[in-house]
Amino acid sequence: MKKFEIDKLREECGVFGISSHKDASAMVALGLHALQHRGQEGCGIVSFDGNNYHSEKRQGLVGDHFTNLETLKKLPGSFAIGHNRYSTTGETSLRNIQPFFADLHLGGLSLAHNGNLTNAISLRETLVKEGAIFRTTSDTETIVQLIAKSKREKFVDKLIDALFQIQGGYSLVMMTNKKLVGVRDPFGIRPLVIGRLKNSYIFASETCALDIIGAKFVREVDNGEIVIIENEELKSVRPFPKQKSRPCIFEYIYFARPDSLIGNKCAYEYRKNLGAELAIESDLHADLVVPVPDSGVPAALGFAEKAKKNFELGLIRNHYVGRTFIEPSQNIRSLGVKLKLSPTKTVVKNKSIILIDDSLVRGTTCNKIVKMLLENGAKEVHVRIACPEIRFPDFYGVDMPTKNELLAHSKTVEEMCKEINATTLKFLSLDGLYNALIGEKRNPIYPQFSDHYFTGDYPVKPQDDLNNVRLKQLSLLSGKSNS
Repeated sequence: MKKFEIDKLREECGVFGISSHKDASAMVALGLHALQHRGQEGCGIVSFDGNNYHSEKRQGLVGDHFTNLETLKKLPGSFAIGHNRYSTTGETSLRNIQPFFADLHLGGLSLAHNGNLTNAISLRETLVKEGAIFRTTSDTETIVQLIAKSKREKFVDKLIDALFQIQGGYSLVMMTNKKLVGVRDPFGIRPLVIGRLKNSYIFASETCALDIIGAKFVREVDNGEIVIIENEELKSVRPFPKQKSRPCIFEYIYFARPDSLIGNKCAYEYRKNLGAELAIESDLHADLVVPVPDSGVPAALGFAEKAKKNFELGLIRNHYVGRTFIEPSQNIRSLGVKLKLSPTKTVVKNKSIILIDDSLVRGTTCNKIVKMLLENGAKEVHVRIACPEIRFPDFYGVDMPTKNELLAHSKTVEEMCKEINATTLKFLSLDGLYNALIGEKRNPIYPQFSDHYFTGDYPVKPQDDLNNVRLKQLSLLSGKSNS
């Protein structure tokens, strides 16, 4: 775990690309800044000036590196793509920061990837046996290798050849010397949208990245679709058999920035609806509704409105303690959640509190928050979670605990309540979740979302062993071999 062992699902990655713009790299830097919540470990931009590719990669935040004009001057050209990294495979190092660049037979290729390939280990082992040389420990390089290895003549055909060999959840933004290309996996698990700014087309993980540069949202890239931008025109290719999409349900619950559009509605509205559904399912007398900031705020507002209860900021978040905070000594680390959250003492004292959060993963942070509120005078703390119990891990690009580390995997609600020291604990039901998001129950045959976190119903059955895939990844990182 990182730094203070924050008890949340870790963000995925953010991708952004733009065509035909004189300040392409600056536009990408702004887009990545808007997508910073999707990854904070590293950032990179690759540009193309009509003759040469230019690449700049940095560890840390976009604002610490790509607001510098001297850095942007190193990235000339009217085409550029960028990436914010939160590692789900591969260690944190400069070599694993994207976009990746390769000089192929047909010319240069730069690629940025959000997601995770569930057969990356198997593919990598096969490619290495056939003579491929890998420079990184990221599963993304597997895609580059497959494109390079393809015997097809045209780039798009090489790409299709590669896509039919990979499995998992992914969205890709690629740049060649003629094209800007966006791809979304056959189930549409990972997000990708299209925007337009005058004659420029944009690919981005979320619409908030379009807003920051004044671009117009055109539409989402469909599941299984390849979108090609060439000569300021958009072309669509759909190589996969048509099937129903299953976008990641946690984009709605947590990952997407609240002002981003998903299905023509802001993520903020979905989260308020989740809170309202939670209130419908809860019969509870208490004084205050208190959110766990910041992610629990929309759901808490929806709960308070529906339940007609007072909403109060009983916890205040310190936004200046983040991933870049100086590594603390053990006695400072022991303060735990207090480094990030402080109770509003006079608000919570002698009050019965309904504490709202978007999810419960390990339960370690929730335990500390409940304890903090009780120590500061709260009479009762009733924890309400605006999604169902998270019982199963993700393998499509979300960094999260293993199955046995998930609090709900092996414990009942009563046992979890005792674990976090709450007065009571209740989760939103699966039917309530679906009702809040789409107004209807879950289709058991064709689920409308990738909801495997709660159900164990994985849309893509991984070729790599689910129980050993991370051990194999770690083996690769350490340079060990099974041979």
